[in-house]
Amino acid sequence: MDKSPSARPAVTVAAIVERDGRYLLVREETDHGLRLNQPAGHLEPGESLADGAAREALEETAWRVEPFALVGIYRWEAPDNGETFVRFAFAARALAEVRGRALDEGIVDSLWLGYEEIAARRAEHRSPLVLRCIHDYRAGRRWPVDIVQDVGGTPGEARR
Repeated sequence: MDKSPSARPAVTVAAIVERDGRYLLVREETDHGLRLNQPAGHLEPGESLADGAAREALEETAWRVEPFALVGIYRWEAPDNGETFVRFAFAARALAEVRGRALDEGIVDSLWLGYEEIAARRAEHRSPLVLRCIHDYRAGRRWPVDIVQDVGGTPGEARR
């Protein structure tokens, strides 16, 4: 079995933020030009999945958000390079915009778009995960945030 880092899936987190029928997205620079995506990125060490989704939203959009449900867990393999991603997508409430906050490198701007606008711009999506997560959100898929448990301790140690 290949154990090289490139053979392992990257764990990513995303925030699906809907307000008044519009969804919070980012326009970001990629190897394939400007693309639309949910605020999303790699999980950082020591961070819970929900906290990671909130952090990514703040860093990429300057919006403080509160994840309130898990929408889904998605596995996607990029066709151009074979990289595999496992995305945990969380529904999140928009709490407040942090005016004047700089956005992450590579993020051009954030924008609120309606579903029809997002669907019409499918060719600009970073991956098929963008629309799939919104479809699942619109279908009412919701699981409690604590369905994913952070477990500490050492092997053999029982924790409750």
